[in-house]
Amino acid sequence: MEYRLLGETGFKVPVLSLGTATFGGSNDFFKAWGCTDADGARSLVDIALEAGVSMFDSADVYSDGMAEEILGKAIAGRRSQVIVSTKGTFQFGSEVNSVGSTRHHLTEAINGSLKRLNVDYIDIYQLHGFDALTRVEETLRTLDDFVRAGKIRVIGCSNFSGWHLMKSLAVSDREGLARHSVHQAYYSLAGRDFEHELMPLGLDQKVSTMVWSPLGWGRLTGRVRRGSPVPANSRLHKTADMGPPVADEYVYGIVDALDAVAKETGKSVPQIALNWLLQRPTVANVIVGARDEKQFRENLGSVGWSLSAEQIAALDKASTLPLPYPYWHQRGFAGRNPPPV
Repeated sequence: MEYRLLGETGFKVPVLSLGTATFGGSNDFFKAWGCTDADGARSLVDIALEAGVSMFDSADVYSDGMAEEILGKAIAGRRSQVIVSTKGTFQFGSEVNSVGSTRHHLTEAINGSLKRLNVDYIDIYQLHGFDALTRVEETLRTLDDFVRAGKIRVIGCSNFSGWHLMKSLAVSDREGLARHSVHQAYYSLAGRDFEHELMPLGLDQKVSTMVWSPLGWGRLTGRVRRGSPVPANSRLHKTADMGPPVADEYVYGIVDALDAVAKETGKSVPQIALNWLLQRPTVANVIVGARDEKQFRENLGSVGWSLSAEQIAALDKASTLPLPYPYWHQRGFAGRNPPPV
């Protein structure tokens, strides 16, 4: 398994990690993702470690804390073998202040995650979203205190805009506080907005990317095709309206290109989509989920080989959309504003 650095921390992570949104299934939204119990999770962790996938990503809101609890049971007795990543910020509990990136909520959230995971420290802790109602200084000082206390090793964020992330980095640099070294972001062949602002920022500021939903919210599994109904067991039936809006014909065009590459390589559609991501700038880790062992083993087949330059170009062409302003204007002056490479 290949390992890559997170930012400038010197800390390395495997290029794949196992996401735990499928653990628990405590409500209709997460049931659509999966309902893996403790025994099932333990089996997936066994497979992951055997393949060199030592990193596991969770969040406090995944199945109302159940995902963290199940992950904690699955890694029990082998803490030194695993890298644990989790997130907090969103509403957790019914209390009015049980939300946001305030010192109050983050303190409760981090301590709660440590307890549910049954660990003494979290390797990578990320803000699950930006809190515009709380001063960035308060948020970063709180995270810095946990880093200094040894309860968090690396901090990061998720779902930030470019200015959210850059403002946070500037405050950290100015105040001498722990710095976001990783941004967990939505990115896929069917969702390339990340490339406009966040990828160039990551290159400039040495912020690595962890990719969530790398198969475009379930659209690039190879089962969603032109002229065919969405499979009955696809989570798109229940969660499509909650995810990124994508035109059907755009997806079909990408799947056509993936099919062509699949014929050339002998790899599956999802394996090709994942491999494409692993060759993109700033990407250190791609989070793969799995309803069962078969699906997870297939995802593991996305590493250990590389697409050709011609195959990447074909996939790029099929998935490229017109750039919004000011990016289309900047591309007209590529000598001063080169695209990220």
